[in-house]
Amino acid sequence: MPRITPWLWFDMNAEEAANFYLGIFPNSKIGEITRYTEESTGGDIPVPPGTPMTVEFFLDGQVFYGLNGGPQFRFSEAVSFQIDCADQEEADHYWYALTADGGEESACGWLKDKYGLSWQVVPKRLNELLADPDPEVAKRVTAAMMKMRRIDVSALEAAARG
Repeated sequence: MPRITPWLWFDMNAEEAANFYLGIFPNSKIGEITRYTEESTGGDIPVPPGTPMTVEFFLDGQVFYGLNGGPQFRFSEAVSFQIDCADQEEADHYWYALTADGGEESACGWLKDKYGLSWQVVPKRLNELLADPDPEVAKRVTAAMMKMRRIDVSALEAAARG
């Protein structure tokens, strides 16, 4: 199967966003940056030649591209990126880093970062508890999760115990 690469449309701050994400995710780097030329800056995108047009970046090995396309399109919750975290400490790292400087908490481990991109921060233990063979445990864990913004594993485990 060919590789699927996410492309993200930014309002002229793709390089800034890429650097923000690089500061959060390990083993990350900027790749190629293409720039607007005299020929590509006309029409709906009046930007100076030399302005970054696309920014390739890698977050822990996963390639992403940011396009500086202007304000025409915005991110929505219809698309999100899930971060599967080993434990509460790792989940908290991503949660607090991605909600910093203007990010917004949502429900059940979802958030929007300061660029409006939606993320799901999911500790591994959440899925384990939701998959418990006892349907009453899963029901209690689900009810507890539905009241949370940031996932709190200790509260979920308490709910599982009843």
